[in-house]
Amino acid sequence: MEKVGSKKLAVLVGCNYANTPNELHGCINDVLAMRQVLIDRFGFEPGNIQLLTDAPDSLIMPTGTHIKEALNHMVDEAEPGDVLYFHYSGHGTRIPSNRRARPFHQEEAIVPCDFNLITDVDFRNLVNRVPKGAIFTILSDSCHSGGLIDKEKEQIGPSSLPPNPISTTNITKPKTIPFNSILHHLSSRTHINTHDIGTHLLELFGTNASLRYSLPSHELDSIPSLHEDDGILLSGCQANETSADMNPHEAGGKAYGAFSNAVQIVLKENPGDLSNKEVVCMARNVLEKQGFEQHPCLYSSDDHANSAFLKQI
Repeated sequence: MEKVGSKKLAVLVGCNYANTPNELHGCINDVLAMRQVLIDRFGFEPGNIQLLTDAPDSLIMPTGTHIKEALNHMVDEAEPGDVLYFHYSGHGTRIPSNRRARPFHQEEAIVPCDFNLITDVDFRNLVNRVPKGAIFTILSDSCHSGGLIDKEKEQIGPSSLPPNPISTTNITKPKTIPFNSILHHLSSRTHINTHDIGTHLLELFGTNASLRYSLPSHELDSIPSLHEDDGILLSGCQANETSADMNPHEAGGKAYGAFSNAVQIVLKENPGDLSNKEVVCMARNVLEKQGFEQHPCLYSSDDHANSAFLKQI
């Protein structure tokens, strides 16, 4: 029986969107590989790792509702001292924003297999519920993933470490579905003539839609941003960038997400503890050497930036 504060819990989500115009190739491989890393290197118990993929034989499809249920269950189970981890590999998108403070006037979201978007507000709400003293690390290998925890402090990103643009030599598919494509897909299902994406999401998913659309505006504005919370985000790219997916023909027979693969290379080449900041900086270097035009970012408190990746301080 585990002691209080000794649990390591994980939710791993890989969406390949097979047989659709948005098909990717490496996302399921990414989370299967990370599952083994969690067990072999970080001591996660297999029974404490929930895997959601859209493989044909998957028992639980990674819909928006199922992903949020898994994350909510993990947070509900958490106690001070626990280590929580969410790895997402799949499409991301940007949603037009009316908030002046938002970089690029966009909000960030991930795109589950049913297009029931999970937004930066949902991740902020999750982080706020994590018990004090537990840590919640999110690694999102998706486009526009910088800033995916709303109001989290930037440690490595566009303003703190300007990128050096390089010429990419890889032919890859970006992990992004443009907003207009998502809007078209949803409106074709609701048959409602509006450009308000919230209307479509609420019509299709009701209370299971993102908090960004299901909460009244005054409640949305009142979701707090904790000054020293225990959320940690490692994003595959900046908010205005795309993350790459390598298909089998371009990747020597094995498909993978560029950022997930870079993190695994960093962990394999450095067997000792690495800080969250070191993981992101080293992954940036790996991607630059490989010719990718994406720049991973880190969002967290100052303490967590320098604490060991997937370990308590």
